[in-house]
Amino acid sequence: MFLKRLGSGIILLAAAIVLFYTGGTPLLLVCAVLSLIGQHEFYRAIGIDHKALSAIGYLMTAVYYMLVMFEGMAYMTAMIVCSLLVLMTAYVVTFPEYKTEEVTGAFFGVCYVSVLMSFIYLTRAHSDGVYFVWLILMSAWGSDTLAYCTGMLIGKHRMVPKLSPKKTWEGAAGGILGAGALGFLYGFVFRGKMIDTQMPQLVCALACIAGAVISMIGDLAASAIKRNHDIKDYGTLIPGHGGVLDRFDSMLFAAPAIYYAIILAQRFIR
Repeated sequence: MFLKRLGSGIILLAAAIVLFYTGGTPLLLVCAVLSLIGQHEFYRAIGIDHKALSAIGYLMTAVYYMLVMFEGMAYMTAMIVCSLLVLMTAYVVTFPEYKTEEVTGAFFGVCYVSVLMSFIYLTRAHSDGVYFVWLILMSAWGSDTLAYCTGMLIGKHRMVPKLSPKKTWEGAAGGILGAGALGFLYGFVFRGKMIDTQMPQLVCALACIAGAVISMIGDLAASAIKRNHDIKDYGTLIPGHGGVLDRFDSMLFAAPAIYYAIILAQRFIR
């Protein structure tokens, strides 16, 4: 199992290096495919993967990514509202075929998986995004590793024992502070290349701290959903890791946190 996990991790990192460096359409298409796969995993977990509602959800994701490709974030709010209206229309027209929680689950799948995943691409497309996009990995996977190490060494006080018994407040603090330190060091190394960013060390540190905090919530949220629906993993696509949502659960939350933290930091730090 360890060798499978290690091998898959190396492949994922290599793919991330290529896609983050390339950016553009290849990264967008991969995000779209991962969104559809993750969306399917989520719909399967809540029991609506073979229903018409899931087909509507997939269609909304496809349309959303086409809008992102051509218009960026200009129509994001409109697309989210449109998705809700279409699903509610299907709910009314086919009543009483679907339950309310099935409709809300289908809508949640679009926002939770697809919209959040798109922020990986949007961060890369941002000014200095070729450097900022790596902060998503640092704040998600980096903070998780540092939190684990800190928790193993000094962890005593459990965060959410009913949900994740091994996570501690000490580990969380270590992960957050460690992510901030990684971000500061990263900003220092590449400070001369971030031409549109003032004080890149501080911007990267603050973005990584924000991403680390939110990514922990994403990790716990994914665990809570699995526990609610009594499943161990969302899928088996990635050997040793599970499904897309098992591997990208924290990144889904870290990506928008990094994106908006950078925007705010660039606006106020001058």
